[in-house]
Amino acid sequence: MTLNSSAYAVAGPDADPEVRTPSVISVENLAHQYDGRAALNGVSFDVRHAELFGLLGPNGSGKTTMFRILSTLMVPSGGRAVILGHDAAKDPNSLRRQIGVVFQAQSIDVKLTAAENLMHQGHLYGLQGKALKARISEMLDRVGLSDRANEKVETFSGGMQRRLELAKGLLHHPSVLLLDEPTTGLDPGARIDLWRYLQILRDEEKVTVLVTTHLMEEAERCDRLAFLNEGKLVALGTPTDLKHEIGGDVIVLDAKNAESLAERIRIRYHIDVKMVENQVRLERENGHRFITDVVEAFPGDIEAISVSKPSLEDVFIRRTGHRFWTERNEEKE
Repeated sequence: MTLNSSAYAVAGPDADPEVRTPSVISVENLAHQYDGRAALNGVSFDVRHAELFGLLGPNGSGKTTMFRILSTLMVPSGGRAVILGHDAAKDPNSLRRQIGVVFQAQSIDVKLTAAENLMHQGHLYGLQGKALKARISEMLDRVGLSDRANEKVETFSGGMQRRLELAKGLLHHPSVLLLDEPTTGLDPGARIDLWRYLQILRDEEKVTVLVTTHLMEEAERCDRLAFLNEGKLVALGTPTDLKHEIGGDVIVLDAKNAESLAERIRIRYHIDVKMVENQVRLERENGHRFITDVVEAFPGDIEAISVSKPSLEDVFIRRTGHRFWTERNEEKE
């Protein structure tokens, strides 16, 4: 019997690499077009059991299209997405019973109480009676809303409403939770609380979580990331591994004639130098020492200097040649 290696992955971030288990989510050469424009162009990745996986990309990168396909709301133009053994396009009804989905747009009824919202959700999944009431009580307790169960949701803060959305998505015991930009509109404290809860779901409940985001600080909390840009997968790995591909410190120089300075640095030091939005950008070990030499070599040419440890933004720039946020991406918002 021959196994398709793309459908198998190491189970969990700390698992023995020799132990192979089926991927919970397997995306294979996924493609989709809108009016001839490629929103997704041959994207492939796997998500492991009890993994907190991030889809990171700027506006227009394809992550919303990917989310709609995974949540069975859209049929792809090509390729396939398989979750828990079910093809999202061919067997959506079976899949919907096994996944929880939290959309970016609010789906709770603010004129109902927290318990009433969950009661209606439970009825959609065929839950009823004492079992449903017990599950509602359990979920409200889990997201810290037990004391507000009988209060109308319109009185809740944004963070409390988002926690109720999570309870709604988890009510039917799904083993996979899909979240689209879950912290949109939340204050910093509520964002931190939500991510802590997602980590608890992963660690204690062994739920596989896939979340879309455009925030680098949120992506840092994920076990692994898939970077999307213009419909293509441009990077895949843990935040630490992705940042390790950067050679040393990241140095950014502002100059009156940046292109000229970049060329002279390239010739003098025989290193790779890039121009990104009219700034000179390079990677160098012991960057603080290197910039002293550069300033002495080109007196008066450099107007500003920054030296920093590699970030996920730097990984994106290295892979795409442009910043995460550009005017083009802002226009697609």
